[in-house]
Amino acid sequence: MMSQPVGPGNPGDILYFMRVTFFIALLCIGYSLSKPMPAGNKERQLLVPATAGGGSSDLEWASLPPWQRKASEKAIEKYAATQEKKWRRWNDAMFEKSS
Repeated sequence: MMSQPVGPGNPGDILYFMRVTFFIALLCIGYSLSKPMPAGNKERQLLVPATAGGGSSDLEWASLPPWQRKASEKAIEKYAATQEKKWRRWNDAMFEKSS
């Protein structure tokens, strides 16, 4: 009989080294797959400007006519005010004081 205990965590087990190596390899593969890879120049043209990192919102606004830019800014301000009002009402309704 052997004097060493038999089990999955026993370093004397001949397959222990293989299991540890396999686990470390899986960790390395998972880590390398989870990192985003930068797009190359050829692929960058196919991507949306916001995801490629090359486009700026100021450049998009520069191509708009002045009346459309003002209308867009006004719409954005109105939308933000409406959302603020909506969330204020929701907050009051959720946390109203019980008398």
